[in-house]
Amino acid sequence: MKKDHMVGTRLPQELVRELQFIEEVEQSDRSTTVRRLLARAIQQWKLEHYVRLYGDGKLTLARAAQETGVSLWEMIDYARARKVTAQYDIEDLRHDVETIRK
Repeated sequence: MKKDHMVGTRLPQELVRELQFIEEVEQSDRSTTVRRLLARAIQQWKLEHYVRLYGDGKLTLARAAQETGVSLWEMIDYARARKVTAQYDIEDLRHDVETIRK
């Protein structure tokens, strides 16, 4: 059985007002709203972090997708939208051509 953990934090009044607005629109309680927003924020952070590592040549695009929990095609689209230079050189091309020939 999965155990949840309680996390508490102080928020500025403006964020509380924004949360209340979202709760009204989504017709959800505070905990559900915060969990959903936090899950989205974490996913966005992961995308940015792993595409940056890919852009720095520290891991492959496939590994970035795996670590982020998205498909390779989603990661390709995200990297393209962020204008991250492809980490694909002539040696990679030779290897791929050789693989195709076999």
